[in-house]
Amino acid sequence: MPLHHHDMKVYGGIKLYAGTGSPELAQRVADYIGEPLCGRDIIEFPNENLFVKLHSSVRGQDVYVIQTTSSPVHRNLMELLIMLQTLKLDSAARITAVIPYLAYGRSDKKDQPRVPITARLMADMIEVAGADRYMLLDPHAGQVQGFFSIPGDVLTAFHMVTKHLTEIRPTMTDPVVVTVDLGFAKKGRNIAADIDAPIAFVEKRRIANDAKAQALTIIGEVSGRDVVLVDDEIDTGGSIMQAVNLVKEHGARDVYVVCIHPIFSANAIDRLASLPVKQFITTDSVPIPAEKIALLKDRLNVISVAPLLGEVIVRAHEGRSVGEMFNE
Repeated sequence: MPLHHHDMKVYGGIKLYAGTGSPELAQRVADYIGEPLCGRDIIEFPNENLFVKLHSSVRGQDVYVIQTTSSPVHRNLMELLIMLQTLKLDSAARITAVIPYLAYGRSDKKDQPRVPITARLMADMIEVAGADRYMLLDPHAGQVQGFFSIPGDVLTAFHMVTKHLTEIRPTMTDPVVVTVDLGFAKKGRNIAADIDAPIAFVEKRRIANDAKAQALTIIGEVSGRDVVLVDDEIDTGGSIMQAVNLVKEHGARDVYVVCIHPIFSANAIDRLASLPVKQFITTDSVPIPAEKIALLKDRLNVISVAPLLGEVIVRAHEGRSVGEMFNE
């Protein structure tokens, strides 16, 4: 007899909670799983202090808190921490922090004197607040896994993006995958292999501590080819702008821009809208405001990560392998 959905329960039922960081994504995850988002109040008092109250008990239940930590970063982070503690104090059997985008992911090492490793602090806070497990999507640096002492699932949405690229590949002319910097070279190579395309790299030299970087050269051949520019996140859009201009100067045909996390801070969206890019391909790990979507119009293609997160939540709940989803 095969095991059925209800025979494998290790904990109580799945209870899904969401902060205010990514309500649409949380709802899509809930729809995928077929469980409602549980009721909770999140109140901000006049003194900016946050207060959380659950509508019903989670005693003995398997709880998942879906909260992205993009803008407003500190509000979203405190919501996550306070919700984790609330659930812990209400005797949840197991609490998993589902964080589609982890803030401070770039502060992952001391690359100069007298600086913090804030990504490590994030992991510590999430644990102390009450998380038993965590779930991350494409963290900027793989080593953040080592900052957590609790088990977790570190997922990637690149296979979903690659699937889309494979579908549109027949319409492309001699595509080449280009990584926006050398730090992303390894992941870029995997994407190139998956869509059966060569790879090239933008060599970018940072000159100071600010977000501005100096893109200098391109390593590889882009002339007369369609270019798929890949990066893990687009923040201010500066690196992407330089990369698009650089490949165009080197004779690229159509340019496709791919990223997992559409942070789009400051005036990034205006920069992107002005670029000669045929298609922007990203995910809903971070919500994009409607007015920003309007600026990119039909050039923007948002792939939902809800089926990925939902499937992993179901597998984690039932005690089944997550690696099997990726043939691992």
